[in-house]
Amino acid sequence: MIEPIAELRTGEKVRRSGSSPDRQSSGSDGSPELQRLSCASFNQDTTSLAVGGQNGYRLFSLSSVDRMDCIHQGVCENCVSVWSVESPDVCVAERLFSSSLMVVVSRSAPFRMNIYHFKKGTEICNYSYSSNILAVKLNRQRLVVCLEEALYIHNIKDMKLLKSLLNTPPNPTGLCALSVNLSNSYLAYPGSVTAGEITLYDAVNLNEVTVISAHASHVAAISFNASGTSLATASEKGTVIRVFSVPDGDKLFEFRRGMKRYVSISSLSFSADAQFLCASSNTETVHIFRLEHHRPSQESPSWSGYMGKMFSAASTYLPSQVSDMMHQDRAFATVRLAAAGMKNISALSTIQKVPRLLVASLDGHLYIYNIDPQEGGDCPLVKKHRLYESADEGPAASELEVGSPSYAATVATSRNQDSPSSSSLTGYSEDGGAKRGELIPEHEFADGPLRLDDEQEFPPVSSRDT
Repeated sequence: MIEPIAELRTGEKVRRSGSSPDRQSSGSDGSPELQRLSCASFNQDTTSLAVGGQNGYRLFSLSSVDRMDCIHQGVCENCVSVWSVESPDVCVAERLFSSSLMVVVSRSAPFRMNIYHFKKGTEICNYSYSSNILAVKLNRQRLVVCLEEALYIHNIKDMKLLKSLLNTPPNPTGLCALSVNLSNSYLAYPGSVTAGEITLYDAVNLNEVTVISAHASHVAAISFNASGTSLATASEKGTVIRVFSVPDGDKLFEFRRGMKRYVSISSLSFSADAQFLCASSNTETVHIFRLEHHRPSQESPSWSGYMGKMFSAASTYLPSQVSDMMHQDRAFATVRLAAAGMKNISALSTIQKVPRLLVASLDGHLYIYNIDPQEGGDCPLVKKHRLYESADEGPAASELEVGSPSYAATVATSRNQDSPSSSSLTGYSEDGGAKRGELIPEHEFADGPLRLDDEQEFPPVSSRDT
């Protein structure tokens, strides 16, 4: 279990008693590493980071390299308050852009999704499903809930269930991706039990677009670029990463991460301008690839130019696997992590006008690296931030500072439920469905849809808000 988070309450530190020991995993040298977090996710424009664990969830601003401001911390509805002895152990925490809308799922009620307006400290609604929720994806139009063998598409403005995709291929890791672009709002998820196929689904018009044959083995990671025009994929072997055009599914790029060993790719992420793609795994290396089409080389009398032509000509006579390998590009830049074996997610962002690579690890830290967009190469570590609090260590003021005490306000009162089954829940049918929980009167959808673009309804939150 993760290490307890010290809560801040009008300047007083509170540590829960009776906590369980930290989960451990082995590093590359065999030494134990602490898994202090259960989940971590960047929001859609990489301006904030949400992390979840045994003591709820925390939300950090990513506007500065030297400072990490905790702009909100809270628990899900299974706890009466932040100070409750009951542990929520948050396993899903997702924020909608820079708004105060949060989606939270806990291990104590993994079948239920809770949606909060965290600045007001209230719950908007909750939905229960027939099995555990593995992932939640959202943009300004749609909210997608992923179960192991089903996907539910909601209209995010009123949370109406629009479509139930039932009996989808088994997806035990909850692998799916939702484009954040309004005009290209596509959903991607595994499309086959035996092969690395990806189903591309139009989340606005609610129809299947195409099936992309991405890899020979199962797909392990997928991600859209910001415009929703490209989709990156990695197989469970983790040696080759491909980029396809959307919606037609044509292959645009192919990169080789490595040949010596198979790895588990944990995340793929495009830069905002779609010029770079990063891939992190369970190894100590994060790879950054440059997305550029190579123009045919000019006539050159040089030896390298001659050899390049020879290889290009020879590849047309070689087996397809060998030919493909000769045309695969290598990483443009790399990052060396301190240790291997700990799950992490990575993202590319521009912070204080400098390109950065962000790596959030379940060991409870965020690592920030500088990227040279011209030369690439090894990326230097410039800052390491702690994402948890320990009563033994105490957070450094330059690393963590909890925002206004009002942000630590708990959400709606606890409404405990026993684990549901599809037979005991009303609202389930052959057409799918989900059981909607109680709505807070203030947010009754009958009074109109949620105004997600209205700053009075969901104002952007910064560390300077009061």
